[in-house]
Amino acid sequence: MVLVVSAVIVVLLMGAILIYSTGSQNIGQLRDQVSSLQEQLSRIQTENNSYFVGDNFSLSVLYEEVKDSVVSIRGIVEQDTITGTQLGQVQGSGFVYNYEGQMIVATNFHVVDDTISITVTFRNGNAYLSHVFGSDAYADLAILSVDAPDGEFKPIEMVSSSTLKVGDPVVAVGNPFGLTGSMTVGIVSQLGRTLREETIGAYSIADIIQTSAQINPGNSGGPLLNYLGQVVGITTAIKGNAQGLGFAIPSNMILREIGPLIEIGSYTKHSWLGASGTDMDYEIAKDIDTDITYGWLVSYVLSGGPSGRAGLHGGTQTVETPTGTITVGGDIIIAVDGARIVNGDDLLTYLAEHTLPGDIIELTVVRNDQTIIIPVELGMRPSPPT
Repeated sequence: MVLVVSAVIVVLLMGAILIYSTGSQNIGQLRDQVSSLQEQLSRIQTENNSYFVGDNFSLSVLYEEVKDSVVSIRGIVEQDTITGTQLGQVQGSGFVYNYEGQMIVATNFHVVDDTISITVTFRNGNAYLSHVFGSDAYADLAILSVDAPDGEFKPIEMVSSSTLKVGDPVVAVGNPFGLTGSMTVGIVSQLGRTLREETIGAYSIADIIQTSAQINPGNSGGPLLNYLGQVVGITTAIKGNAQGLGFAIPSNMILREIGPLIEIGSYTKHSWLGASGTDMDYEIAKDIDTDITYGWLVSYVLSGGPSGRAGLHGGTQTVETPTGTITVGGDIIIAVDGARIVNGDDLLTYLAEHTLPGDIIELTVVRNDQTIIIPVELGMRPSPPT
């Protein structure tokens, strides 16, 4: 009996030792795996996001990484005055980008428009003559070549702006009022805005990024960056009566156009509806006796244009509203290809992001309190006014 008990005790002790040994080995393996993962995470943070130090974000480190990629652009223009033609100067910003091994500078169209001479100055003060590869007034975009040695170019990465969300932090770097290398910080205030530029007449630039980052004259053409130091847009303008609002061309538009601008000097794939209109609201809906308080009210349809050929109806009479005189009686566009259209910004952004000339879209419109579908074959925007 004693021998049996002793044997049982020995077996139990051996089992306990085995379990402990196995457990210790597993724990050791787990510790090794955790240590390895921590090393990988540390390496990823160091390689891909050098702006985080511990738990703190360093804007100063980000600035140091991108400052040499931002350039100052000066253009000489001829101005007609009462005493004759005189020379004037325009100033803006730009940034270096590597397009398939070719170093270029991206900036705004309005920075170099009508210039007779352009110089690009790098942060170290070295200045060189520059030439316009190509430009697109409808995107307020210009691509420059610079007669500079290879060592001057410090390209910056550009990524898709499609991942941006309202509230995302952004950084603008440029030369406001000629103050070289200035940085401001803000957030994405809204996406899909439209912006009217004098250089393109009655047309608007679609899919604009609105930001709270302070942008002033001279910032135009500089990069709008995410907190990884990647370009997500080109700062383009401020509204004269706005307080703390800036705007930027999205990087998606730049990436889409940069090839044609370099290779053929222009971009001709802006789709065109051939109609003008007004954003619907409660007051307009009340005036025209409809329950539709959203959408885009068509006021004018160009005869022979895409909308005219498709049978879209324009307005027939004018009425006074709290915001001014508008033309009513036309179709109300409430959706494109099934996507809800709240206002003109939505419509133009959809056309810019998802369509090309020659595409056939389906407009959902309200006409005489009836909802109908109208297919429209999109045209190509006419050349900008000169």
